[in-house]
Amino acid sequence: MDGGDWDYYDEDADGSEEYESTSESESSEDEEDDRGEGPSELVQAAEADDARAEAAIEGDFDRLIQNIREAGDGSSSGMLNKMWDINLEEREAEFRDDLRAASGVGKLKKKRGRRAGPVLSQEVRALIGDGNQAYIDGDETKAIQVMQEVIRIEPRAPEPWKVLAQCYDSMGERKKGLQLRIMAAHLHHDPDEWAELAERSRELQYYQQALYCYGKIYHLDPTNVDALWDRASLAKEVGDLKIARSTLLAMLKRLPYDLTLLNEIRPILIELNDLALCAQLFQTAFEHYIVEFPTGRGVDPDNGAEVPGGGFMLMQILVLADLYNTLGEYARAVDTIRKGCRWLQGRAAQKFWDACEDDREWDVPGIAVVRGTDGEVQPGMYPLDVNARHRLAIARIKAGDIEEGKMHAQVVLAQDVAEYAPLFSEIADAYFDREMYAEAGHIYEMLGGNEGTNSIYVFLQAAACRRMVGDLKEAVAIYEQVIHADPTNNDAKMKLAEIFEILNEPRKALDLVLQVIDSRKRRNAPRDGTADTGEPGSASLFEEGKVRTQKGKGSSAKSNNPNKLTPAQLRELEAQKEREASQSWRRVQELWPRMLANEEEAVREWLVEAEKLVESFRETRALFLTSRHRGFRGMFPRSSRKQTSEATEDSMASRLQLELGRDALSRKSAKSENVNTFRTISFEDWLRLFMHYTFLLTRRGQYELANEILRHLLYSNAYQSRSSQDSIRLGLITCAIHADQFMTVVEQARKLINGHQFNNEPLRVLISSLGSGLHATDAFLVSTLSKHLLRECRLADAAVNDPGTLRFNNAQRRWNFPGASGRPEADDEDEDVETPAVTELEKSKLPTKPNPVNVAVYGQILLAARSYQSALFYLLQAYDNARDDAMVCLSLAIASVGRAMQRQSDNRHHLITQGMAFLTRYRELRGETAAGLDEVEYNFGRVFHQLGLHSLAVRHYELVLEAAEKRTKIDPEDVGLAREAAYNLSLIYVTTGATPLAQALYRRWLSL
Repeated sequence: MDGGDWDYYDEDADGSEEYESTSESESSEDEEDDRGEGPSELVQAAEADDARAEAAIEGDFDRLIQNIREAGDGSSSGMLNKMWDINLEEREAEFRDDLRAASGVGKLKKKRGRRAGPVLSQEVRALIGDGNQAYIDGDETKAIQVMQEVIRIEPRAPEPWKVLAQCYDSMGERKKGLQLRIMAAHLHHDPDEWAELAERSRELQYYQQALYCYGKIYHLDPTNVDALWDRASLAKEVGDLKIARSTLLAMLKRLPYDLTLLNEIRPILIELNDLALCAQLFQTAFEHYIVEFPTGRGVDPDNGAEVPGGGFMLMQILVLADLYNTLGEYARAVDTIRKGCRWLQGRAAQKFWDACEDDREWDVPGIAVVRGTDGEVQPGMYPLDVNARHRLAIARIKAGDIEEGKMHAQVVLAQDVAEYAPLFSEIADAYFDREMYAEAGHIYEMLGGNEGTNSIYVFLQAAACRRMVGDLKEAVAIYEQVIHADPTNNDAKMKLAEIFEILNEPRKALDLVLQVIDSRKRRNAPRDGTADTGEPGSASLFEEGKVRTQKGKGSSAKSNNPNKLTPAQLRELEAQKEREASQSWRRVQELWPRMLANEEEAVREWLVEAEKLVESFRETRALFLTSRHRGFRGMFPRSSRKQTSEATEDSMASRLQLELGRDALSRKSAKSENVNTFRTISFEDWLRLFMHYTFLLTRRGQYELANEILRHLLYSNAYQSRSSQDSIRLGLITCAIHADQFMTVVEQARKLINGHQFNNEPLRVLISSLGSGLHATDAFLVSTLSKHLLRECRLADAAVNDPGTLRFNNAQRRWNFPGASGRPEADDEDEDVETPAVTELEKSKLPTKPNPVNVAVYGQILLAARSYQSALFYLLQAYDNARDDAMVCLSLAIASVGRAMQRQSDNRHHLITQGMAFLTRYRELRGETAAGLDEVEYNFGRVFHQLGLHSLAVRHYELVLEAAEKRTKIDPEDVGLAREAAYNLSLIYVTTGATPLAQALYRRWLSL
C-alpha cells in the first residue's frame, strides 16, 4: 500500500499549508524514485530529504531563540528556567505531514555526518576559546557566563550549547544539562543523539519531551521503525492516543498487514471511537491474507510453523465481525464470518455458498430450519466455532433476519452459561434491541439464575422484559430484589415506582420517589477538594503534567459562543425570514398556472422560488425535533420545564401526592396548541409545494435530490399524521416509478401496508406501481418483500381462524403474535417515524373472512420466481375464496402449465389438463367483449406455444392480429397486443421454416 492511501485515515493531520504542499511534492518525487532510478539519483533524493528535515528542525531552534530574546534579560535563570512553549499538537501535525511525504523502505541514504556550523567571527572564536579554557580550569561559573555571551551573539553555533550542558552536568544540574543538549541537537542533526535524548527524557519521566525527541528521529531517518515503535508505546503509556494512532499508522505504511501492529492499534482506535478506520484496516489485511494463503494455511514467519490463515486466524475474523456489528453493517459482518471461516477450513473455492441468502452452509443437525428444496443448494452441515456462530446470531437478529438468528442463537445458548456468559448477554441484548422481550427475558433469567453470571444489569434487563410482556407482578419482584442488593440504585427505584403507579399503589410509588429525591439532594451537596495543576518546577521543555484531551469521532464539548444571538435578535431574524418566505410564496402562486402549462421560463423561475422556500423549511430545526409526536408549536413556543431526571422525579412525586390527598381540585393536563402554519403558509400548502417541487426535479433528471427531500420531510413533526405520511410516501413512490427506482417503490409500499393492516388498498398500490419491465420484476422478487407478505398472510389467516393468538402492539399499533418483534421488517429504518402518526388511529379491526388478495399476490411472487409448486398452493387458497376472479384463474393456469414443464413433475398430463381447465374458466369470466378478446386469445396462444402445439398457437395469435386490424381502422394507435402476438408468431414461423411469413410480420407490426 503506498503512502497516499493513508491520507484518508489521518484526518487529524491539520498542519499548515506549507507542510501540505511540501508533503505532496515529496510524495510525487518518491513515486518517481520507485519507478526506477540509479543509485546516484537515489543518493541525491536522500540528500534533498535530509536538507528538508534539517531545515524543519532548525526552524524549531529559531523559534526557541526568538522566545529567549523576547524574555528580556539574558541571565542564566531567565534563559534556562523559561518554559520552551512548543505546541506539541503543531509538531504532531508536522510529524503526520512527514508521514505523507515518506517513501518506501529501502531507499539508499547517504550516511549522515556532522554539519559544520555558521562561519564564526574572530571575536566569537576568541570567546569560545576563553569559555573552553575556563571549563578546563574547573571554573564552571565563568564558562557559563562566557558561553551565554557567545549564544547571545551567535545562537546557531553548536559548541557553546555543548559546553554549557557539560558545565551544568559537572555542577550536578543534569536536568538543565539535558535541556541544553536538546537545544544543541537541533544543530547537529544526528538521529542517534536524538535517540539518546529521548531515552534520558523517558528516564526522567519527561514523556512529552521524549515524544518530541522520537518525532525528530523520524524527521531525520524515516526508515527507523524502532523509533516509531518506541514513540507509539510511550504515547500509549502516557494516554496520548492520537500520537499513538498516527505513529502506528506510519508503521503500517512500512509494514502493511502486520498483525502485531493491527492488534496494537485496535484498542487505540476503539478508544478514539474510530471504528470505521479500524474495520478498514482489518478488512484490508483480511483480503490480503486470503489472496496470500488461498488454502487457509500458512507459515508463521516467526517460528516457521504452519498456522491457520498464515497468522490471520479466527480471532482476527471475530474482531472484524464485531467491528461491523458495532458499526451497524450487519451484512458485512455476516459476509466476514462466512467467508473467513470457510477460508480457514480450506474451502475458499466453494463460492457458491455466497449465492445463498441464508446460512444453510452452517446448519446444525437436529435443529429444524425451513429451507427450500426445489433445485436449491442443500445444507452443508459444516462445523462452526461457537464464537463465530455467536457473531452470526447477533448480525442476523439485529438485521431483522430473525429465523436465521434464532437458529444460531439456539446453538450458542445450548452451551454452558457460566463459560459463555458474555455471549449469552450479547444475544439477549440483541433480542432486547429488536423488542423481542420474551426471548430476551428468558436469556436474562438464565444469566440471573447463576451466581457466577448474575449482575445488577442482568436483573434490570430481566425486569424490563417482564414489564414489556405485561408480567408486572414478576417485574416488581425483580426490581425489589435489585433494590435490596443495591439500595442506592435510583434507576431501579424509579422504574419500580412507575409500575406501582400503574398497579394503583401510589403510596409505595411516592415513598420510592421521595427516596430518590433525597438521594439526589445528598449527592449534589458541595464538597471540598482541589485539583492538582501539575509540577510548576519541572525542567522539561514541555508541560508534562497535562495530557491532551482525547476526543474520538462523535464526541462533542460545549463551548461558549460569543456570537450567539439574543432572543430579541432571533425574533427579529425570524420576522425577516417570514417576510422573505411570504414574498416568495406569492411569486410561486403567481407562476403556478404557467408552470403547470409547462412554460419553460415560468418553470425555471418557479423552481428558483420554490427552492428558496423548500430549503428554508428544511433548515428550520423547530420543524425536525426528536419529539415529533408533539407536533409543531411555533418558532418560539412557551418554554416548558425541561424533562430531566430531576424534573421527572419531582413531577411524579407531585402527581402521587395529589392522588393520595384526594383533593377536590381538578387536574388539568397541559396541552400545547399546535400551530398549523409556518411563516404565514399553511402546512397543506407547504406539502403541495414539496410535492410539485420534487415532481419537477424528478422530471428534470434530479431524482436523487427529490428522494432526499421527501425522505427528510417524513421526519418533520409537522407531518406526523397518517394522511400526511401516506401522501409523502405516495409521492416517493411516484418519483421512484418515473426514475425506474422500483426498490424504493417496494420499500414505501411496505410502509403503507404496515400502516394499514388488513387493508387491500396498499397491496393494489404496490401491484399497480410495479407494472412491467425487468427492473420492476426484480423488485417484485426481492426476498424482503416476499417474507413481508408471507408474514401478513399468516397474520390475516390467524385473525380469521384463531384471533385469540394475536395481541395488539401498542407501540406500533398493529396486531402481532405474542413474543414477536414489534418491528417485523428487516430493513424498516424509519419505523419510528410512523409511531406518532399511528397513535392517532384506533385499533384496526380484525377481519372476519379470508382475504384472497394477500395469498394471491404472494402466489404471483412465487410464480414470477418459477416456484410453481408453491405458487399453486397459495393460488388455490385464493381460488377457494374468490372463484370468480379471472386473474386468479389465469395465474393458476400459468402455474399449472409451468409446473408441468419442469423435470420434477410426476403428474405432467394432469397438470396440463388442470391448467387448461383454469384457462377455460378464465375465458368465461373475462368474456367475449372486444376489450378482452385479444387478451384471452393471446393467453391461449401463449400456452399452446409453450406446450409446443404450434398449429393451435398460430390460430389464436392470428385472431389477435385480426382484432388489431379492425381497431386500427378506427384508431391507428390502438394496436392492443398485436406486437406481442406478432413477435411470438414470427418465432413459430422461423422455427418451422416459413421465413417469408415472418418477414411480413416484421414489416407490418414490428418495424418503426
